[in-house]
Amino acid sequence: MERIFSTDLLAKDGQRVRIAGWLHHQRQLAKVTFALIRDAKGIAQVVIEDDSLREQVGALLPESVVEVEGLAVRTEQTPGGVEIHEPQFRVISTPSELPPFELRRPTLNVQLPTLLDNAAVAQRHPRLQASTRISAASVGGFRSTLDGLGFTEIHTPKIVGSATETGANVFALDYFGRPAYLAQSPQFYKQMMVGALERVYEVGPVFRAEPHNTARHLAQYTSLDAELGFIEDHRDVMAVLRQVLAGMLEAVTQRCPRDLQLLGIELPSVPAEVPSVHFSVAQEMIEAATGNQVIGEPDLSPSDERWIGDWARRQHGSDFVFVVGYPMVKRPFYTHPDPVRLEFSNSFDLLFRGMELVTGGQRLHRYEAYLNALAGVDVGPLDGYLAAFRYGMPPHGGFAIGLERWVARIVGADNVREVTLFPRDLTRLAP
Repeated sequence: MERIFSTDLLAKDGQRVRIAGWLHHQRQLAKVTFALIRDAKGIAQVVIEDDSLREQVGALLPESVVEVEGLAVRTEQTPGGVEIHEPQFRVISTPSELPPFELRRPTLNVQLPTLLDNAAVAQRHPRLQASTRISAASVGGFRSTLDGLGFTEIHTPKIVGSATETGANVFALDYFGRPAYLAQSPQFYKQMMVGALERVYEVGPVFRAEPHNTARHLAQYTSLDAELGFIEDHRDVMAVLRQVLAGMLEAVTQRCPRDLQLLGIELPSVPAEVPSVHFSVAQEMIEAATGNQVIGEPDLSPSDERWIGDWARRQHGSDFVFVVGYPMVKRPFYTHPDPVRLEFSNSFDLLFRGMELVTGGQRLHRYEAYLNALAGVDVGPLDGYLAAFRYGMPPHGGFAIGLERWVARIVGADNVREVTLFPRDLTRLAP
């Protein structure tokens, strides 16, 4: 008999079935035991009335791995609408000790370090599994949306010979006796590939040796990158990003209804036109409303981002808002300046519920513009990158979404580590 998942039981009403999973919990009454078996899709209830089998199962520790054969019976009062009667149990393996927390509880009420120290077993909890499936569905939506828009998925090196953004905040390593670094982003490579494929994207890890140990920073995270050619300016990139966000949310809606229900999540909607505010105007509004002196600062602080997020919800009913035109001094050398106000850039950040989620914009595309932008800098380490621009590149731009931040904002997590499999930060290198 072929094994099925717990979510397939309802379609098997009245049939003999076989499931397998972990003994999540058991409730023993005077004449009957209800055993909950958890698999990757959900939890099935098994009704045990035979006294000898009740004794056998009652002796098992939680998280014992078992296989159950029995009769699927529709039962309205049972979560999932079906349970297994007349069971036969086979014990596959037993734990050597109890987990450090009770996985049967609706939530894991433990401190985050304890959760992360025991990540392998914590990830068995249904709520954490739900976040992981939402992450997977989001990536699926990212890919399918861009595939539909004519993009090609690429895979670029994660060991590079020069820093992408800046000489600082990189992880250095020895590459057969030569200095090398873990890639901070696929930025250079995706720009190069615009010269060949016009529209490209990548899903992969990036590495930032930033000295931050905040709830929003990781030393390694998953970046969803896209780059497209033949644009007019950064607004074309913003339009594609809006479609991508809508596609990601649609994928989560379609693939994760049970997870959304479990977590009590109502997904945001992406407006047909995401509200947008210029960086300089945003600072003027913040200073006028709060009295804080922010005009002249080259970037928005986390509290500034929260204020703009609140403003977007009040004024536009949107969880998303673009801040455009960041000062050139805060953008990388490859960012295209605003042709009218050269001190500002044709770039943007997308804030999601008051936190920066996406950075993007228009890039320089003329070789001479790069030489001017890099005047006084040794361009030797960048020669492979600059070569692409010697041979003709179209106007182009792109964006990058931080996957862990996206999922954290979706599920309402206070810390990105809560939705990250085995996070890496200033202090954590295991498990």
